[in-house]
Amino acid sequence: MGKLVVLKFADGSFERGFAVTLQIGEEGQLPSSEIAGRLPPAAELLQKYKEWQSSYLKLGNFYRLSADEVQVTNVSFAQECDKTAHVLRSHLNTWLLATAFRPVREKWLERLLPTDNIRVILQTENRELQRLPWHLWDVLERYPKAEIALAPPRYERIATKKTHNNKVNILAIIGNSQGIDTQADKALLETLPVADVSFLVEPQRQELNDYLWRKNWDILFFAGHSSSQGNNGIGRIYLNKTDSLTIEELKYALKKAVERGLQLAIFNSCDGLGIAEQLADLHIPQMIVMREPVPDLVAQEFLKYFLEGFAGGEPFYLAVREAREHLQGLEDRFPCATWLPVICQNLAQLPPTWEGITGRVAPKKTVQQISAASHLRRFTQILFYSVAITATISGLRILGVLQDLELQAFDWMMRSRSVLISEDPDPRLLLVTINDADIAAQRRKGESLKGTSLSDQSLGRILEKLQQYQPRAISLDIYRDFPAESPDLINRLKQTPNLVGVCKGSDAAANTTGIEPPPEIPKSRLGFSDFIHDPDGVVRRHLLFMNQEATSPCPTDYALSLQLAFRYLEAEGVKPKFTPKGDLQLGRRIFTRLQSRTGGYQNIDANGGQILLNYRSAKRVAEQVTLTQLLSAQVNPNAIKNRIVLIGVAAKGDFPDYWATPYSGKLDNQMPGVLLQAHMVSQILSAVLDERPLLRTWRPLAEVMWIGVWSLAGGLLVWRIQYPSTRLAIFIVVCSGILYIFCLGLFIQGYWVPFIPSALTLVGTVAITSIQNTLRKTAPRLQNKSIVNY
Repeated sequence: MGKLVVLKFADGSFERGFAVTLQIGEEGQLPSSEIAGRLPPAAELLQKYKEWQSSYLKLGNFYRLSADEVQVTNVSFAQECDKTAHVLRSHLNTWLLATAFRPVREKWLERLLPTDNIRVILQTENRELQRLPWHLWDVLERYPKAEIALAPPRYERIATKKTHNNKVNILAIIGNSQGIDTQADKALLETLPVADVSFLVEPQRQELNDYLWRKNWDILFFAGHSSSQGNNGIGRIYLNKTDSLTIEELKYALKKAVERGLQLAIFNSCDGLGIAEQLADLHIPQMIVMREPVPDLVAQEFLKYFLEGFAGGEPFYLAVREAREHLQGLEDRFPCATWLPVICQNLAQLPPTWEGITGRVAPKKTVQQISAASHLRRFTQILFYSVAITATISGLRILGVLQDLELQAFDWMMRSRSVLISEDPDPRLLLVTINDADIAAQRRKGESLKGTSLSDQSLGRILEKLQQYQPRAISLDIYRDFPAESPDLINRLKQTPNLVGVCKGSDAAANTTGIEPPPEIPKSRLGFSDFIHDPDGVVRRHLLFMNQEATSPCPTDYALSLQLAFRYLEAEGVKPKFTPKGDLQLGRRIFTRLQSRTGGYQNIDANGGQILLNYRSAKRVAEQVTLTQLLSAQVNPNAIKNRIVLIGVAAKGDFPDYWATPYSGKLDNQMPGVLLQAHMVSQILSAVLDERPLLRTWRPLAEVMWIGVWSLAGGLLVWRIQYPSTRLAIFIVVCSGILYIFCLGLFIQGYWVPFIPSALTLVGTVAITSIQNTLRKTAPRLQNKSIVNY
């Protein structure tokens, strides 16, 4: 059997002190022990309480005391509240150690065991005494099954005409909820087992009055705005946006409800001591109110834990204590949350039990569904946000709004990969570049350049020297749309079987006429040098083959890079063929062509055989020598034998051939065309012979799912981890960084997946979910700024 402890405070004040009587007895019996004591004057304690209350109410800007006045919380407010709370606790316990109060303390410790179930009643009508945090009394904290309640000196048992209910009849009044989330309270009550819940959402006064008369209610629940106004602390509840009323204005209906068996009133709203005082005059058996302005999340969490315990068979007082102590997990964001819930008790009545009302205890498994239902509602809400934001971002992506950003992200990942992964130069290639010094040297020798970068004499010497060391292929990446004059050079150009020349196709859309190939080189040894660049001028695609226009002066359908790769791979026993879909296949490797919508590209011209260009290392794609070094025999013959030799211009003077790449957006850092050709040749050979991945993309549906997963993940993380809004920016940066790491990891494996759309949906869902969390956590149950003043 439980214990009942009553602390009676006689008339007194903090200026004069208080006479105190302690009564201890068994539940339902007369007190078996009584002793008197006295507490000395404690004006300083009252001042410390006011200082704490002042610091707590400053947090009201964060808790949105008024929906029209929202201010950013200063962290110092929370620190000040914690500091004043600590000081108040210290002064309270010092006061309760007073010599004149020692007999009360010693009698308590003598007669009560830490294992006892104890109801502690603080009987006083002094509002200042009621507001002190009595649960922090060091004696009370020694008793884990004790909870304190407030009671007025005057009480009375009301004769009831209660009929047995198969279920707990609950009248749930959802009042004016401007700026707060009362739907969570509603969701908890709807899933409450063995209960019949009637909801009144923002009712009119007459409607509420009629409902109170209509049925035998067991529990009255109110969620919404409330306050204690004026010097007398009259409690007022706000029914809807226009109507509010005091308890006195519902007096007759509430009296009838008590006579019919109303046992518990729960006011999950702000500053409820004024409401409790008026309800006490109606002799309601038990009430739970909030003694100070309460954040929305704190009120909801208390209700959830209380209902789980009480409906599961816990004693009423113990269920309140455990629910209140659960709130400590929120005190990093909501200081002193455990101070807020308080029981107000009619001493003439015994606390109710769920079983006493219904005749049975709700199954524990079913009780846990209360929390699950609330979580399901929040998850559904986040899922809706995620789907909506994903659909919006995907729509913008299809319209091409995000293409420029996605291409820039492609460049970021290409550069990041080059930093993280060091690739050796391709050992199958040798670059022979012609720089400004080489051009000047030819002119000093009196050689005629004929409008190009390489004279006939130098070209002849290069071919002669290279053929001595048996390269597999030679690329002349220099336009020569004029015939050679020297018979010896003419014969070399015609009779060098591994020499590949270049030409440029015409483009009617771009109004370009193209460039003819060297007349001495047959069609079978020609390759086009056309590059495809994006609107920002960056080359990210590799054109392997295309159908030339009828008026094009370039007679070949294959790119120079592909012609060179064909000749190298032929010696490896690899022959080209095309799949039924028109994709090029070399050995086991299929070069799947880009479509008009591929990855970040939206509605591009995908004619011909285009693939994404998977650049090699930014530092050095292949071994490189200059024209002068080659002609002066400064090159190791092993650097030529069985290799592909690419001859091209690296000069920046008279014959510039430079292109923007993901590695270099600025003109000063652009890449010579011959190096770009080397990257393309290396991509083909590495993919076929080294299993180096080609860059691929996912199917559109898979990309949308990927975008949606990150959107949902962001929302769920914010919901579960519940970061405060002040750390939202850091959270977004961290999550975006994690997303980039995932995308970069897949990029290294050869998959270009959406980063920008995923980041936008993640940020969008995080922002919306965080705003919702902020509204839920910080919206108080108070519409007026009128608080009890001391």
